[in-house]
Amino acid sequence: MSWYGWRPYVPVAVRRARALTKMEKLRKKGMQIQPVKIEGRKIARSFWGQAWCDHLEKFSDYENRLPRGRTYVRNGSVCHLEITEGIVNAIVSGSDLYNVNIEIKRLSQKKWAQVKKRCGGQIGSLLELLEGKLSKSVMTVVTDRDNGLFPHPGEINLRCTCPDWAVMCKHVAAVLYAVGARLDVEPELLFLLRGVDQEELISAEAGMAAVSGLSGTDGHRRIAENELSHLFGIEMRGEEARAMVKPPSKGLPKTGRGTRHGAKATGAKQPTVSSSKRRKSRALPKKAAPVTAATEPATGKGVAKLRKKFNMSQVQFARLFGVSQATISNWENSKGKLNFQEDTRKTWNRLNSGDIILNS
Repeated sequence: MSWYGWRPYVPVAVRRARALTKMEKLRKKGMQIQPVKIEGRKIARSFWGQAWCDHLEKFSDYENRLPRGRTYVRNGSVCHLEITEGIVNAIVSGSDLYNVNIEIKRLSQKKWAQVKKRCGGQIGSLLELLEGKLSKSVMTVVTDRDNGLFPHPGEINLRCTCPDWAVMCKHVAAVLYAVGARLDVEPELLFLLRGVDQEELISAEAGMAAVSGLSGTDGHRRIAENELSHLFGIEMRGEEARAMVKPPSKGLPKTGRGTRHGAKATGAKQPTVSSSKRRKSRALPKKAAPVTAATEPATGKGVAKLRKKFNMSQVQFARLFGVSQATISNWENSKGKLNFQEDTRKTWNRLNSGDIILNS
């Protein structure tokens, strides 16, 4: 049968039902499906998501073709999106399911060195970086059209299995917008995509700012109460938050005087205590030692043991170190000694030494 170059129109609801059936078959075969869902009309809301979309729309190569993908990504046609280093793989629902592959070159060492130099000392913590809470000068650097973090059209190679002759078909356009939507919830994927380490943008001294907002009277660093819920991604009642940052007991319970009074009330005879025993009793420690995690080497097993010691999920532990959940998973599955970045190593050492106290 010939359609004279055009296939018959298939309603969106029908296409979606067909796509769900096919994706479910892929799921049963073991594929981890990661669909992109857009709530409302706005595709991206965060700094990184919006900056990605705005950057692509700046180029004449894309501005006339990109709009074709907006409707597709909004109606849930991007059934699967996976971002790895230098590669975006996706499955898009159209008249059929089409595979989209986008290759993006690594950010050159020269450009990355310039970005780090121009941002030096202006980013307080990894948390601020990933949330896009940046000064205007830093925003200008990272979003620079030619020398920022986002790729130039010449660094992007587009492929789609659909019959459209255009390189920028609507399926590819939908995936490019879908990347912006994904950066809303996982901004660290931009750095993974460009093959650079976001931790290098933060100075070693400021790297602990996201996890050490409060200094205790005993000299230990603790997480500030108002950062706990946000840092670990959980909702907590006020008394629970206060309990987590409560310093250890200042001394042992004083029971001697109460016991003597109790003995008199019941008519019991008071035991005689020699002066030497009194002096020995006074020599007992008056301050309980804070509970800290046992020191473990920086190995995969050590990471897993420390995380479980604090009763944290991989996502929570990742936020503590300012890395992605995938990074924690890779650490725990690694064999041999881990080679941490300087600020990551400092976080690790402080957690193990008890300089940061986390009550599980």
